[in-house]
Amino acid sequence: MPFELSFPDGGQIAPDGKFTRSTYTVSDKFILTSEAFGMLVRVGCQFEFETMETTPSVWQVRVHPNDDQLIVSETWEPPVPTRSYVDPYGNQCDRVNLPPGRSLTRYDATIDMAPNPDETDEKVVAAAVEDLPDEAFIYLLPSRFCWPDMLHDPAWELFEHVEPGWPRVQAVCEWVHEQIRYEVGASTAMTTAYDVWQSRAGVCRDLTQLGITLCRALNVPARYVAGYLPDIDVDPPDLPMDFCSWFEAWLDDRWWTFDPRNNERRSGRVVIAKGRDALDTAMVTTWGSAELKLMTVWAEEVTDVG
Repeated sequence: MPFELSFPDGGQIAPDGKFTRSTYTVSDKFILTSEAFGMLVRVGCQFEFETMETTPSVWQVRVHPNDDQLIVSETWEPPVPTRSYVDPYGNQCDRVNLPPGRSLTRYDATIDMAPNPDETDEKVVAAAVEDLPDEAFIYLLPSRFCWPDMLHDPAWELFEHVEPGWPRVQAVCEWVHEQIRYEVGASTAMTTAYDVWQSRAGVCRDLTQLGITLCRALNVPARYVAGYLPDIDVDPPDLPMDFCSWFEAWLDDRWWTFDPRNNERRSGRVVIAKGRDALDTAMVTTWGSAELKLMTVWAEEVTDVG
């Protein structure tokens, strides 16, 4: 039996597992420009897979439910009925049994969020390990792709002289941004942060995981964030839009955003998932042979609400 999705704020669920929901009605359009957080961002993706047989998979492409990003409208179109669950990190996960042959999965959402760039406070300090709350402490530990014990000595050699807290984490970001060459194809899904430390090349996930590993080696909890990042108030890169990653570091008594790939404060970050590293936030994980034929990602500011 297909898992039935339901939404307390209303929505439409089709027998095939697809759904569309909207927070606002047409008569509420004034809210989008006067009473909302201040900026609308449209995000989404489309995947085309080919499989020889029914192939179980888990997806994390839908927007993470949190107070900083209100889902105005959302459409989820899997090829078959799905089952959904929330993982231990609070991420929305969808189980999809991909049918034999070619299948298309599409997601599209409009998000209401603050237009401000990532928050900055150069005065926040690092908490002592013994004072860390449990929710942060677990992000000091090694994980599948982040091995802080392997980079403990190099991390302290590089950053011991930098003031603990914000300045030290920012120094980590700057070092990774400057020393690790962004190169598509330089890594695989199995590449660890230590591999990237040695090769000095990688993509977004690799730079993020190396930043996380160095922070953990310096006793700063850090967690991986996967999401959509539109090119707002920046020059767009000469690359197709793709999923993005960055990390959050625990300083004082909260999480702060850092981005070693771009190394700048950005607007419009839409979170999909958070976890220890890329393993916990993978867009699609399959059990069986599934060949990805096409992937398209979009993320852009909505400037015309009609």
